[in-house]
Amino acid sequence: MFTGIIEEIGQVKSILRSSNSIRLTITAKTILEDLKIGDSIATNGVCLTVTTFDAHSYTADLMPETVLKTNFKDLKINDRVNLERALPANGRFGGHIVSGHIDGIGHIIKKSKDDKAIRIRIATKPEILHLIVDKGSIAIDGISLTVTDVNLEDFGVSIIEHTQEETALTRKQIGDTVNLENDIIGKYVQRLMQPSSPKKGDDLLDYLRDNGF
Repeated sequence: MFTGIIEEIGQVKSILRSSNSIRLTITAKTILEDLKIGDSIATNGVCLTVTTFDAHSYTADLMPETVLKTNFKDLKINDRVNLERALPANGRFGGHIVSGHIDGIGHIIKKSKDDKAIRIRIATKPEILHLIVDKGSIAIDGISLTVTDVNLEDFGVSIIEHTQEETALTRKQIGDTVNLENDIIGKYVQRLMQPSSPKKGDDLLDYLRDNGF
């Protein structure tokens, strides 16, 4: 589990692509200090398992589902990525619950200055927008951010100076993609509110009654 508080910005060192998967090597410093094989690192918000590492970088394998759901298919050598180690049991919970399981990608459609902040608007799919609420939390490229507003086509966030300096998000331009993870609490609520499907042999009237009809 992560909290969306980025520890450092890494850089893509190598990308080895096969037909549906990717082997990714990222240069870093801070997160390598106590690293072990099998540790989890949120890389632009994606929970990746470390397969090898040295004094300057780590390597992780991306399976087809990860490539399909994320913007890693767009990564290039030397691209900067946000990095966060998994939350230790005695760590501070500075952001919100972030699983590192991406729901989909968004596209930056607008950037503007707002005094010292930078406002960013992101367009994405209706099923992701449906779970975004005003002043709620969302992880964008692994960064825990507060939603300023949301409509049927896009949503906005405001990036403070500290986040501008400590993450790679504001380096992105209009048209660039970002990884999005909805607040896990909203996803569980949505799932629990969905009526279960009737099983073969169930009485239809009992099924409707049990589900509030």
